Amino acid sequence: MSGFSAILGQPTAVETLTRALAAGKLHHAYRFEGPRGVGKELAAFALAQALVCEAPTPLGCEKCSACQRAVTLAAEEPHVPAHPDVVLIGRGLYGALLGSGASEATGISVDQIRKVVLSRAGYRPHEGRALVFIVRDADELTQQAANALLKTLEEPADRTHFVLLTSRPRRLLDTVRSRTLAVRFGPLSTEIVAQLLVARGLSPEVAPLAHGSAELAFELADPEAMREREEFLAAARAALAAPDLAEAIALGKERAEGRDAIRDQLGFFAQALADDARAAIESDPAGAERNASRHAVVLATLAEIERNVQPALALEAMVARLRRA
Repeated sequence: MSGFSAILGQPTAVETLTRALAAGKLHHAYRFEGPRGVGKELAAFALAQALVCEAPTPLGCEKCSACQRAVTLAAEEPHVPAHPDVVLIGRGLYGALLGSGASEATGISVDQIRKVVLSRAGYRPHEGRALVFIVRDADELTQQAANALLKTLEEPADRTHFVLLTSRPRRLLDTVRSRTLAVRFGPLSTEIVAQLLVARGLSPEVAPLAHGSAELAFELADPEAMREREEFLAAARAALAAPDLAEAIALGKERAEGRDAIRDQLGFFAQALADDARAAIESDPAGAERNASRHAVVLATLAEIERNVQPALALEAMVARLRRA
């Protein structure tokens, strides 16, 4: 069985890739897009396995040295594949190589593209089969980095392939999207998420809260993450019930940490409001409608944070709107 057999809940994406491999008609640059934690990176490595496999099979044998090394990440930094022809790109991966002068605080830098991709893409694969570049969170490419990649992305050398992974494809430059072929990955079913949780020895109870993302489910099932979620929910509810906006301001200041963490916590909050609305439909229709309106406000705040609104300000404004809803 090939590495594609490990990808659950994505039959269309898997069929698209395996059919192209079997027919020998693989595109040189793909864009795997869909929510985080649904199998995009797993599929990218399965594709890389198939391309570098030493056995005469189009889908990869999973057993040969090349297949094993293609999916084995180094224990030491940078945590990249052991196979020299499978190259992983991602923000902050190559700190030692890039040096202190190249900041990647806001995205994948042009220095990483020049030193890791362009310096390598002009040469033949080390071991003769193919050269595969996997770009993790490709929407984090800075504009300079994306522009530096364009020509190679459009006209790569023979047997050179690119796979760009993104959960936010609209953030990619139009020129990057036009040079890549989209393969779409959808949210996983709650049943599959629960199955993955059980396989890791984690509680499947959080599966309905994960919005089809195995990655989010694993985070939710972590005891520390569960504690942080409950603390955020308690703080948000306290801000709603407070006599003035002081609690809202405090919520914004206390939760001004990572943007990703706030997005996740707001997602938890939105799910809780949706659950409250459903539970109150029969007994308290007015309360159900109020919670539905509040759910919409939280989703709007999530969209604002996606547009790079300062999280602290967004949270303060959210609580003010929620109190009026």
